[in-house]
Amino acid sequence: MTTLTNDDIRTIVLRILGAIAPEADLSAIRTDVSLRDQLDIDSMDLLNFVIAVDAELHVDIPESDYPGLVTLDDLIGYLAPRLPPPPSPAPRGQ
Repeated sequence: MTTLTNDDIRTIVLRILGAIAPEADLSAIRTDVSLRDQLDIDSMDLLNFVIAVDAELHVDIPESDYPGLVTLDDLIGYLAPRLPPPPSPAPRGQ
């Protein structure tokens, strides 16, 4: 497994958002505008989104951090430095 780029994270986040808000046009998402406003998602949708991000990316997002995760840019900036490192390759036999 390689380190995820910001584009990889964006793709994953948009896929998860698509599952939460299937009627949304994800190609029209602006990265600097509130996702809740763009997708018309409620607090339960947001909680389901955070749970899905944790399950997929293995990044625990404490509830105290939710207010800072407003836009797609916010999410990517938050997630990128918190991703677990890729596993080390298994040692080769000699």
